[in-house]
Amino acid sequence: MQELNLQDILKNTTDLKDKKVGYVAIIGRPNAGKSTFINTLIWEKIAITSNIPQTTRNKILAMYNDDDSQIIFFDTPGIHESQKAFNAEINHQALSSLRDSEIVLYFIDSARAPGKEEKYISDILEKINTPVYRVYTKCDLRPAMEIPTWDDIFKISSQDKSWFVELVDAVKAKLPEGPILFPEDYYTKQDIYFRISEVIREKLFHNLKEEMPHSVFVAVEEIEDDEKWMKRISAYIYTETDSQKYIVIWKWGKLITKVWTLARIELEEIFGQKVFLSVRAKVKKNWRKDEGFVKKMLRH
Repeated sequence: MQELNLQDILKNTTDLKDKKVGYVAIIGRPNAGKSTFINTLIWEKIAITSNIPQTTRNKILAMYNDDDSQIIFFDTPGIHESQKAFNAEINHQALSSLRDSEIVLYFIDSARAPGKEEKYISDILEKINTPVYRVYTKCDLRPAMEIPTWDDIFKISSQDKSWFVELVDAVKAKLPEGPILFPEDYYTKQDIYFRISEVIREKLFHNLKEEMPHSVFVAVEEIEDDEKWMKRISAYIYTETDSQKYIVIWKWGKLITKVWTLARIELEEIFGQKVFLSVRAKVKKNWRKDEGFVKKMLRH
């Protein structure tokens, strides 16, 4: 696995070639298929996924490279109306990507009836000058809406990658030509601490279901390579209340042990080496209401 190292990039900029290059923001309501599209397109698991809305909390960069282009995608959290500190910061993460992009892909879940978030997002997009493509996702499923047929409309399915080529070609056509911004063998701009914490959080989302997934966050405290074949990782799962901590631990540690096992197996696949993973649960009272803490956590 290639991890992004900015020092390596600076040393090798003289070797970078000209291509169609630019930043593309993907926005949409929660659970519209943004992360699944990125993972399928890149052929790497860049962003975690689950059926629970707002699984993605941070803006994530993913690099797509082919013979004539380098497209840097912003995978953004789902946008929705909310004044709560935690949800407002998630919206900020998503909307800030619009300022840094040459193109915006507005993902719309075709298998779900339109919600009030669609009007909220459409109003935002009307105020920007950036080209916008509307992308209707999950088109392998029964549609829950009528899909328009005018220009700049795409229908895709991440199950079979249908219309992926047409969408990527349309994006390329709008991008300027210039030197690539990252080496071609890099596919993400995630530091190792963030990537590990996301793997653990995904396993929590899959096993906590609807009980309390948004009340937890994961912090990786220490990573140590004590031998060539072993990586030691220490992480904490933080909850808002003692009762939530009990749910995470569950009876005789069953749930946290399951999360630990699944996360360790995936991390060993990612790093290609043995992983000793220590995961513990702690309480940080009402962390989602702490505006300063939320900003620090989501903007690391």
